[in-house]
Amino acid sequence: MEQLEKIQSYLGAELKEMNRIISSTLHTPNELMNSIVTSYLEKKGKQIRPILVILSAKLFGNVNEDVLQAGAALEMLHNASLIHDDIVDETSLRRGLPTINATWGNHIAVLVGDYFVSNALAAGIKTGHLTIISALSALGKELSLGEIDQICNVREHHFDEQSYFMMIRKKTASLFLNCVKMGAEAAGATPDEYSPMVQYAELLGLCFQIKDDIFDYFPNPQIGKPTGNDLREGKVTLPLLYALNNAPEEYSSPMKDMLVKGDLDTDEINTLIEFAKDNGGIDYAFEVMRNMQKEADSIIDRYPDSESKKCFKEIFEFIISRDF
Repeated sequence: MEQLEKIQSYLGAELKEMNRIISSTLHTPNELMNSIVTSYLEKKGKQIRPILVILSAKLFGNVNEDVLQAGAALEMLHNASLIHDDIVDETSLRRGLPTINATWGNHIAVLVGDYFVSNALAAGIKTGHLTIISALSALGKELSLGEIDQICNVREHHFDEQSYFMMIRKKTASLFLNCVKMGAEAAGATPDEYSPMVQYAELLGLCFQIKDDIFDYFPNPQIGKPTGNDLREGKVTLPLLYALNNAPEEYSSPMKDMLVKGDLDTDEINTLIEFAKDNGGIDYAFEVMRNMQKEADSIIDRYPDSESKKCFKEIFEFIISRDF
């Protein structure tokens, strides 16, 4: 966490102004909406996505008002997706505090999520960059399709890595790569200049999701969800996928049968978790992330040394080594 805190401190002034823009944009005369939004904004997350927007702008130029509006837009869109995810997953806690749906019910939570989406688009329009507005629109589509892909993978029992990576590219990596793209665009960079960094951000986003998935295999009260929660929802992630496809068939076949049957109880979930661990699933997931980090390093090393470049590398290390 120390790595991220240093970066947050380095970007303190920019993040403060971006958060002011978010609060101002979301402010409304409606007392109920204003109360819910104000309470929600008090429990900020790590804000990695707007940090990427600002760092990208610094890498290619300067942080201006358009950059901050783009960062605000992406943060609001990201939070809208979290609010909607909490409804779908019936999540009661996020960041250790009650979710909007748990406190106010699904009806109001859906409306609040929609309100965030609308204001994200409004912030994008304020930049005056058609490419940024287009990216926000495309991103909303990608995030939705990523969730649908995940549902299809569960229902159709896809136990292959290709389906998994296609899904997390849309569900998670799409947001990360658009952070870098929008920050660079707002700073005045050309596609030729920033395209390699878009690829860098995609690798970063893939690692972010893989590490999130690893958390499901270990108890950690900081995460805010129980061990095996993904499996309860039928989601088979990279550690278990590796074990299913590489363990001897006599061991993997009963595990696949269990997953196809569905409606897993606690003992079955624990059996699947231990199977993934015992058959190298966790080690493999970390190996995949480290290989992606090496590929990402080869991309960013093409750019001149700068504080922003250093921060990008530190965020990548933080993503892999973080404990929540």
